[in-house]
Amino acid sequence: MPVRTILYIHGMGGGKDSRIPSILKEHINDMAPLSFSISLDVVVRTYDFDPEIAEKQISSWVDELDPILIIGESMGSIHALAIKGVPHLFVSPALNAPLYFSKLAVLTKISLVTKILDRIYKPRPGERQPLHFTYDVLSKWGRFRDKALANSPKMGGKDYFHAFIGTRDHYRRSGVVRLSTWKKYYGEDSVTIYEGTHFMEEEFILSLLIPKIFEVLS
Repeated sequence: MPVRTILYIHGMGGGKDSRIPSILKEHINDMAPLSFSISLDVVVRTYDFDPEIAEKQISSWVDELDPILIIGESMGSIHALAIKGVPHLFVSPALNAPLYFSKLAVLTKISLVTKILDRIYKPRPGERQPLHFTYDVLSKWGRFRDKALANSPKMGGKDYFHAFIGTRDHYRRSGVVRLSTWKKYYGEDSVTIYEGTHFMEEEFILSLLIPKIFEVLS
């Protein structure tokens, strides 16, 4: 059976051992419809926190893997949105996080702010994305958000986009994840609301995300 790749782009501080792609890798082929004639390999790799460096890394992976689907999670959604010519799915897209990073960039010029942020948002042990909150890195995120949104249907983009946003996503309170922002750029019918958190629970991965993957690929 031919094998094709789904490229999964993890969120901030995530990596190769991130939970959602691990669950996908374990279950997706067992849940394939009988009519589905290929095997799926879910690939997730750790990329740099600097969006310019990460863009080059992810672009090289797209060229190497030739994925048939891109899935972006949280902050990784910004990178996923910028990729053209492939259908996209999203879990808890944090479209407004770069706007907060732009504000934080100025604060990092104050002594010890970078050190404090690095300590607060230190990733869990494992092969995970190192985080370093410097002015140089944070100030790039606003421009990269503009570049990503330029590929949206609102701006003339032709790709397929669909997102999953949880009712109990705590980042919705701050506006980092905002339903109205998503609908503004990707349309009213491009989102599924589920009764879960920012970190999609396994029951929803199995009942919503995996069936949607096969719907898109079929």
